[in-house]
Amino acid sequence: MIGRDKNRSSVIFWSVGNETPLSEPRLRFLETLAAEAHQLDATRLVTAALETHRTDPNTVMVDDPLGQYLDVVSCNEYIGWYDGAPEKIDRTVWKTIYEKPFLISEFGADARAGRHGDEGTAWTEEFQADVYRRQVAMFQRIPFLSGTIAWC
Repeated sequence: MIGRDKNRSSVIFWSVGNETPLSEPRLRFLETLAAEAHQLDATRLVTAALETHRTDPNTVMVDDPLGQYLDVVSCNEYIGWYDGAPEKIDRTVWKTIYEKPFLISEFGADARAGRHGDEGTAWTEEFQADVYRRQVAMFQRIPFLSGTIAWC
């Protein structure tokens, strides 16, 4: 893929993983894969959507050991969609052990186009809009956040 796509201007990062469960074999493999990506294309940064965990009901910790081998630390975030009610977004704070650029590599909530209802009804455009508003407000409270990518 790197050989095929390294000259495409739309490629800004190489990702070596997406929500891969923590284990020593996984860490060794992805560390090697990150090094190989750097060797094959030294012009782009390497990232992965890391695993996170909660240190308490309101705190998300980004400390996946794979982060030490990446240029950009990222994770996917679906609080209010897969992870609790939308109100949970308002209470969530983020911490990390890394002093690297940090991205939310996926976020959002789904809706059926044209389905309407109140903000508390899943799959409605109003519910989706409410989740996005809350997520954007939460992102503004993450001092180390470098950027986001919405999952559409």
